[in-house]
Amino acid sequence: MPFLQLTLDAPSGEAERIEAACFDAGALAVSLADAGDAPIFEPGPGETPLWSHVQVTALFAASREPREVVDALQAALGRALPAHRFEELADRAWEREWLKDFRPLRFGARLWVCPHGQLPPEVEPSPVIVWLDPGLAFGTGTHPTTAMCLEWLDGAKLHDREVIDYGCGSGILAIAAVKLGARHVLGVDLDPQALLATTDNAERNEVAERIRVGKPDAAREPVDFLVANILSEPLIELAPRFAALVRPGGALALSGILEAQAAAVTLAYAPWFDMRTFATRDSWVCLNGERR
Repeated sequence: MPFLQLTLDAPSGEAERIEAACFDAGALAVSLADAGDAPIFEPGPGETPLWSHVQVTALFAASREPREVVDALQAALGRALPAHRFEELADRAWEREWLKDFRPLRFGARLWVCPHGQLPPEVEPSPVIVWLDPGLAFGTGTHPTTAMCLEWLDGAKLHDREVIDYGCGSGILAIAAVKLGARHVLGVDLDPQALLATTDNAERNEVAERIRVGKPDAAREPVDFLVANILSEPLIELAPRFAALVRPGGALALSGILEAQAAAVTLAYAPWFDMRTFATRDSWVCLNGERR
């Protein structure tokens, strides 16, 4: 169905209050985005920070009148609404809108991530294809941290090996590992939506019988390879656990690490792994280590 969309830049510290007012006024959905250029890379534990300048976008039923929406918001806020604009959005297949900008992507020598219905160009060697239409969970391969993990997997000797994808998100790394020859992959995540997305994407790629998902406590037995694309602080905390989950002679890849954080992560893993930098891209680092 069509929608009425309201967009405004929230004054400092007002974004959450305006978001709540939009829902009180009957908004069907509200999103918050960076209105400036102030990325938040890694909030502290328990923090839910917002940018200093926040753009609020709210969707209302097309039957609503803009003046009616403004009056309701001003009543809820107790003051005039900041500068804003309305526009009508035509009905679209929103879940497929992202496909306009997502094309087959190559990682390493032979691994491709493709949206359903789009084939990679004719290349040699024969391509290994992960079909992915991401849902609620992060992970299409377009972010540098994911891309570097995919390239690492493409170069790893995964044939008939066991792998853990720790922080599986959309399941892109788990599926890639299986298609590159892994015998079995365990996808681990705290988010139930990520576990659901991984399961759904594994089924669509016809590899569900070789991928199991679960919360972190599902990872009990050591494996040959472990890949974790999360953030530096949890990676540091998980170093002893990852050491127990990777067999001697096995290897891991760690991503979601900013260049300034790489030394601290390397130091945390040094008691068990011979660590090195696998790749650096756009201020992000992917580390890999061999288990002694």
